[in-house]
Amino acid sequence: MWAANIYLLRLTLVLSMFLNTLTPKFYVALTGTSSLISGLILIFEWWYFRKYGTSFIEQVSVSHLRPLLGGVDSNSNRQSVSECKVWRNPLNLFRGAEYNRYTWVTGREPLTYYDMNLSAQDHQTFFTCDSDHLRPADAIMQKAWRERNPQARISAAHEALELEDCATAYILLAEEEATTIMEAERLFKQALKAGESCYRRSQQLQHHGTQYEAQHRRDTNVLVYIKRRLAMCSRKLGRTREAVKMMRDLMKEFPLLSMFNIHENLLESLLELQNYADVQAVLAKYDDISLPKSATICYTAALLKARAVSDKFSPEAASRRGLSTAEMNAVEAIHRAVEFNPHVPKYLLEMKSLILPPEHILKRGDSEAIAYAFFHLQHWKRVEGALNLLHCTWEGTVFHEVSVYPKKELPFFILFTAGLCSFTAMLALLTHQFPELMGVFAKAFLSTLFAPLNFIMEKVESILPSSLWHQLTRI
Repeated sequence: MWAANIYLLRLTLVLSMFLNTLTPKFYVALTGTSSLISGLILIFEWWYFRKYGTSFIEQVSVSHLRPLLGGVDSNSNRQSVSECKVWRNPLNLFRGAEYNRYTWVTGREPLTYYDMNLSAQDHQTFFTCDSDHLRPADAIMQKAWRERNPQARISAAHEALELEDCATAYILLAEEEATTIMEAERLFKQALKAGESCYRRSQQLQHHGTQYEAQHRRDTNVLVYIKRRLAMCSRKLGRTREAVKMMRDLMKEFPLLSMFNIHENLLESLLELQNYADVQAVLAKYDDISLPKSATICYTAALLKARAVSDKFSPEAASRRGLSTAEMNAVEAIHRAVEFNPHVPKYLLEMKSLILPPEHILKRGDSEAIAYAFFHLQHWKRVEGALNLLHCTWEGTVFHEVSVYPKKELPFFILFTAGLCSFTAMLALLTHQFPELMGVFAKAFLSTLFAPLNFIMEKVESILPSSLWHQLTRI
């Protein structure tokens, strides 16, 4: 104990002597070097964020430091997934047959790198598993989903098909190589045949271990995806009743897979058939407070309420006699929808130009409004007076601020390094211009910082014999 106290006293003495010998030039060099280092970190962080959409320091902290500090709680994982705002667009177009047509005409890319990167992550999550290395074709496809070059992905899919009938290889070719919806449908039918075979095999082995369980989960995701895209092909080719039947069968067969939002595809197809009674039945099941909301659910509910009164609605008559019960219900439904996503009315009323919808949407954001209006504007035009009622009522809604996709917030570490760089640069400038004054401030700051240590020294001095203290100062 005494040895530790003696060492602490010696260290304090040496430190105090060192601080007394510091000159203003040292403070200029210190602050200038700190500003330079933090500036370099800021430039690197900004470049990494613009290229990859995330902070390098944050990514390293999450990937490497958090597991060393005890890992991640599974409950917090589940909570973060349920609160995720970015969702896959359930009505997303086909890359080869639809998005690429825009590229052929304009020479521009219809999808952002951020959007395609999210799709690549989805494909790796849904279409791969840890046991893929046991099957050569699946091992090839596992690498294919990570490829950024479309031609490399397509070549890998053909290579996998040379080994065996691989459902995910057919999916990739149907999505990216097929230039027409009919060609995509043909490939998806081949994928369905291969996918059902794999699903039946993995279903029999799913209880034999965690590896087989993961494989069965992957095969289930593949099968559901294929059937949903086949239903969408039927819808795009005009076979809407067939598409509705396929979607209903799929929802009955896999009722727990709500992450694909198949009910939104079903709602759009039923609206195309003008089967409003069935639309209301679907809404009654999914427009529930415990389930995630969407613009499709909120605005479809508003459309059905507006349909009951819109053909006879007149703003002048309503202002004279007041709103009837049915009109009040329609107005409240529109207000509820606008409160959920205030961007939609401008696209439905054609006050803003429509563009191709992205593959991912931000709930309550501009991208969700684009995706909804792109597919549902025709259904609002079909209901007489519905857009007029929307135009008369939507601007009166009080709504909150919402962000616009794909705008991303700056990570904390970029803001932190920017503030640190600015602060140290200001200190360096002030120290260079006013060296004596800044030296006084620095010594005062350091004295305040080491005040508790000085207090401890004084207490130790009062306790230790003066002869011992004299010997320590001579060491």
